[in-house]
Amino acid sequence: MLATLESEKIKLQQIHRFANSPVEQEGTLRWDFQYLMGEICAGIERTLAVEKNIQSIGVDTWGVDYGLLDENGQLLENPYHYRDSRNNGMVELACQTMPREQIYQNTGIQFLPFNTLFQLIACKRHTPALLEKAETLLFMPNLIMYYLCGDICAEYTIASTSQMMNMATGQWSREILDAFDLPGDILPSIVPSGSKAGVIKSQLTQKWNCDPIPVISVGTHDSASAVAAVPANAQTKWAYLSSGTWSLIGLETSEPVINQATAKLSFTNEGGVENTIRLMKNIMGLWLVQESRRYWAEKGCELNYSQITEMASNSLPFQARIDPDYQSFLSPGKMVEKINAFLRSTRQVEIDDKGQLIRVILESLAVRYYQVINILEELSGAKIDVLHIVGGGCQNELLNQFAANATGKKVIAGPVEAAALGNVLVQAIAGGRIDSLEQGRKIIACSFDLVEFEPRDTTAWEKYAESFSQLNAIE
Repeated sequence: MLATLESEKIKLQQIHRFANSPVEQEGTLRWDFQYLMGEICAGIERTLAVEKNIQSIGVDTWGVDYGLLDENGQLLENPYHYRDSRNNGMVELACQTMPREQIYQNTGIQFLPFNTLFQLIACKRHTPALLEKAETLLFMPNLIMYYLCGDICAEYTIASTSQMMNMATGQWSREILDAFDLPGDILPSIVPSGSKAGVIKSQLTQKWNCDPIPVISVGTHDSASAVAAVPANAQTKWAYLSSGTWSLIGLETSEPVINQATAKLSFTNEGGVENTIRLMKNIMGLWLVQESRRYWAEKGCELNYSQITEMASNSLPFQARIDPDYQSFLSPGKMVEKINAFLRSTRQVEIDDKGQLIRVILESLAVRYYQVINILEELSGAKIDVLHIVGGGCQNELLNQFAANATGKKVIAGPVEAAALGNVLVQAIAGGRIDSLEQGRKIIACSFDLVEFEPRDTTAWEKYAESFSQLNAIE
C-alpha cells in the first residue's frame, strides 16, 4: 500500500496484493515465509516504480506467530500457523504448572490455545531440539523487518499478544518464562511503537536502485494498527470492532484492566500505539463465513461474498443460533458440517440452505457483539455511544446493520484498510508529519467516506439475544 499525506488528507493506493494462506508441511500447518517475503519485496519494488520518494516503510501482521533464527541469523524452519493442531491441550497443560489466575494476573491476556506461550510449550514438548538450536525469536512483523533492514526487536503491540509480557511493566515476564523453563535469552528487547528500526539493507537498495529507506516499528500487530485508525471523536464514548477473519471488539484505555471480573470473562489487555491498552474480546468472526464458502467451493459451488450476503439478506430471520467461539470452529475444514453438528447438539434443526446458514452466522455474531458491549459498559462504568467497525469486514453492510440492531448502538463503518492506515499514522508521527494519534484520526475521518447504521427492530433482536442464554452444546 502506498500512502500519501498532504493537505491534511491521506490517500491510499493498493500497489500489490497477494494470497496469504497456510501450507501443509509434514503433517503440520505452516506459513511459507520465503513466498511471503518474495511477494513483499515484489510489492516494495512495484511501489518504487510508482513513487521513488518513499519516506518510510512500516510492517504489520497478525499476532502470536513467530520464526526462530539460528546463530547465523538464518530461519530454522517455516513458522507454524497459529491454527496448527500441536497447540491442542497446551492451555490445560500450562495451568498444571502455573495457576490460570496467576498467568492472567501477570499478562492480562485472554486464554487462547494459539498464544505464543502455548505455542512455545508445544514446541518444547514436541520439537525440543528446534528450541535448543534457536538463537533468536522474532514475531512475524519483526521477522519481515529483520529481512528488510536487519533489525532485531520485539515491538510493544506484537509482544503483548504473546502472553509472555508483563502488562504492568511492558517487558518480558521473568515469572512466566522461569515457570515454564522457556529460554528468555532468545527474546529480543521490546521497543515502543514509532521507533526507527533501521534502513533497508544495502543489497536491497542496490537491487531496487533506491536510497536507504527508514523502516519504522509501527503498531506491528495489525489489530493495534487498525484501532489506531478508528476515526473516533475524542468527545464521545466509543468502542471499536476490527472486523475480518476475527472480530476484535473492545475499548481503548490508558491502563490495563486486570481483575477477577476480566479474568472470569476472558477479556484481553493488549498493547496499543502511544502506550494505550486495548481492552477487548477476540471473537471468531468472518472466519465462519470464509470457511463455509470454501466448503461449498470444494463441493463445486463457487459463490462470491456479494452473492452469499444477498442470499442471507433474503433468508428468514432468527431461525437458529450458534456460539461463534465454539471450540471446533477454530480449526479449518468442514465448517458447514461443524455448524450443523453444533445445531444437532443444541437440539436445533440442521440447515441445508446456504443463505440461511450465513444469516444464522451473521445474526449470531451480532448477538455476540451485543453481549461483549454490555460487559464493556459494566467494566468501564460508562455507556457506549458509538460502535466503530473498521477493517475488511466493515464492507459487509448486512452484518453492520445486524450489529446496530443487536447492540442498540449507532454503528459507523469504515475505513476498510484500517490496519494499513494505522500503520501509516505511526509512520507519519515518527517522521514529524503529524503530532498525535488524535490528529491522525481526524485526518482519517476527513479522508474517507464513512457509513452510519442506526438500530432497527431492537425489540425483536432483544428477544433473539435472550434465547442465547440456553445455548449449551453437548460434546
